[in-house]
Amino acid sequence: MGRLWRREFWRLATLVAIGALVGWPLSATVAGIAAGLLLCLAFHLRQLHALYQWLTLRPQEEPPAASGLWGELFDRLYRYQKSQRLTQQRLRATLQRIQESSEAMRDSVVMLDHHGDLEWWNSAAERMLGLKPQLDRGQHITNLLRDPRFVNYFHGRDYREPLTLPSPIDESMILQFQITLYGDDERLVMARDITRLHRLEQMRRDFVANVSHELRTPLTVLAGYLETYGDMAGQLPPRMGRGLSQMKAQTDRMQNLVNDLLLLSRLEIDQGGRDDAPLAMGELLKSVQNDAMALSEGRQSIKVEVEEPRALVGSEQEIRSALSNLAFNAVRYAGEGRHIVLRWRPRGEGACLEVEDDGEGIDPVHLPRLTERFYRVDKGRSTATGGTGLGLAIVKHVLLRHDARLEIDSHPGRGATFRCLFPAERLRDTTESAQRA
Repeated sequence: MGRLWRREFWRLATLVAIGALVGWPLSATVAGIAAGLLLCLAFHLRQLHALYQWLTLRPQEEPPAASGLWGELFDRLYRYQKSQRLTQQRLRATLQRIQESSEAMRDSVVMLDHHGDLEWWNSAAERMLGLKPQLDRGQHITNLLRDPRFVNYFHGRDYREPLTLPSPIDESMILQFQITLYGDDERLVMARDITRLHRLEQMRRDFVANVSHELRTPLTVLAGYLETYGDMAGQLPPRMGRGLSQMKAQTDRMQNLVNDLLLLSRLEIDQGGRDDAPLAMGELLKSVQNDAMALSEGRQSIKVEVEEPRALVGSEQEIRSALSNLAFNAVRYAGEGRHIVLRWRPRGEGACLEVEDDGEGIDPVHLPRLTERFYRVDKGRSTATGGTGLGLAIVKHVLLRHDARLEIDSHPGRGATFRCLFPAERLRDTTESAQRA
């Protein structure tokens, strides 16, 4: 490159020298130099005009023929232009493959810009969401999906969990929405048709509820007769007395299981919120403490700590059920001589309800599955203590109905803490509650 610049410099110097030599006999040396510079300027202007003509009128053609520095410049621009054209072709082909693969998907895919306006979507989105290319491009997503639950989900920016809603064009179609943030605050909205799964889940719920309800009556009759015969146990042979006692214990266990299944079914089906009211958490914890102490029969120390003055707005029956399940689990599994604490305390802007024990603890490998129905860490021990395996599933559904979530912190040999986290919207100042009452 330095060689080309030196050549241009000598070309300019040669023109100036020739102009000076031509003008010197005529006593017009300066005019000769100026003429040489004008010739050089005309040459560069001509090359610049050729460059402009090529870039604006004929960019796809070969570059103009030139030598020296201008020839090198034309060649470099042409190579750069060619490489850019190849890059654009590769990007265009990649984008086309992405669009073709998105078109082949059964799930809806919608791309939004950083404002939330629609940029592109596949054909599945047209079928599931009713999007129209001629009308909806550039529209904000919430102008087309107006369900308040989707609007809150979109603006809440917490997309860790999917949202299940009916399709805006067909209420019989159930969709599961998942939003992903990418790029410069842009969003990718995916909607999956889960109508079949939703129906199967509904069938499962109905089946469990119906079977539980049908089992309730025969179990009640059976328990009644066993209780009657139990009064005559002293008149029966020892072997029959033991059998009668075992039958009664298993009947009671079945009744507890049916009651828990019915409660879980009701929590899944009912919308909730009808009996929400400010709850005096101190009194509620004291009541559950008394029940837990009766179950413990002095084997553990159980105390209550209330550090949060605000009341929790919710269903007293459901919150009591969730807290009782956590407290009774602690009594059953913490071990003899342990300490259990029922605590209501602030947590950030919200508050949390804690059940803490210093018992044997739980291996962290089990924690993600503890809220599953019938999941047991130790099947033999759970059966011996009379648990149904539904307690934590009930706790999970109660918390979901109260906009809360469950955290479990436990390690073997270091006890366990079950923490129910409630948002600030679920809390109310006690003085305000008294005024409203």
